[in-house]
Amino acid sequence: MGKFRHICGMEQLNFKCYPFTFKNKENKRYIFDIIRKKEILLTPEEWVRQHCLRFLMEEKKYPIGLINVEKKIEIFGKQKRYDIVVYTKTGTVAVLVECKAPKIEINQGVFDQIARYNLSVDSTYLMVTNGLKHVYCQMDYQAQAYHFLQDLPPYTVDKWN
Repeated sequence: MGKFRHICGMEQLNFKCYPFTFKNKENKRYIFDIIRKKEILLTPEEWVRQHCLRFLMEEKKYPIGLINVEKKIEIFGKQKRYDIVVYTKTGTVAVLVECKAPKIEINQGVFDQIARYNLSVDSTYLMVTNGLKHVYCQMDYQAQAYHFLQDLPPYTVDKWN
């Protein structure tokens, strides 16, 4: 993804500059989330999440109807929230995304977190991003391993059914 570095209103990220709708309320800035269809407080992590959503929809062509944001899952008896999930048309999870604020380093702890979340969703692909660095993996459940990728595959109807 390294070809695109733009300043788009908050902080420079390694994504294209996408159009967003902002609103100020009570001295706080909000961004409209087209998936959740509501204004969300604009934090550094939300800035990354909104860019990642646009990347998935506009660059990878994942249909908006197959994308889910910040839903609860249970992991080892504790309630957690994943950042982004992309489903197949049959309801299995194709992509699990963990977003971090740009100041958060992508390290083993972040990978451990997405691996724990993936125990509940069994995703085919994983993406970890802090907006500056993006890491992609494909799961190999038979070998109990994951393979690093250069990029996520684009949406194709035949592959995603």
